Amino acid sequence: MAWVYLVLAGILEIIWAYMLKQSDGFSRLVPSAITVVTMIGSFGLLSLSMRTLPLGTAYGIWTGIGAVGTFIVGILFLGELISPARIIAAILIVGGLLLMKFSSDFQM
Repeated sequence: MAWVYLVLAGILEIIWAYMLKQSDGFSRLVPSAITVVTMIGSFGLLSLSMRTLPLGTAYGIWTGIGAVGTFIVGILFLGELISPARIIAAILIVGGLLLMKFSSDFQM
């Protein structure tokens, strides 16, 4: 269940980051409210996942989901630049996330 909590926390992180951009510096009420609510939810789910997952794994994957997710949202919804370097960076982040996940399954 910890992995489900962590993925949901990552999705909420993507939402709050997008809504933070939409809030225009917290000057728009609805996007600002959504930002705060999804931040609380994201941190709450992250903390639940950390009950069983290692700190470095949980935090690393949470931030990675947020980084890659907001990269994709920025391209799809905000018209942000798509460049080979940015795509390679996202692929490297995903590779790191997968390595982090699989390495946490094996204890030495």
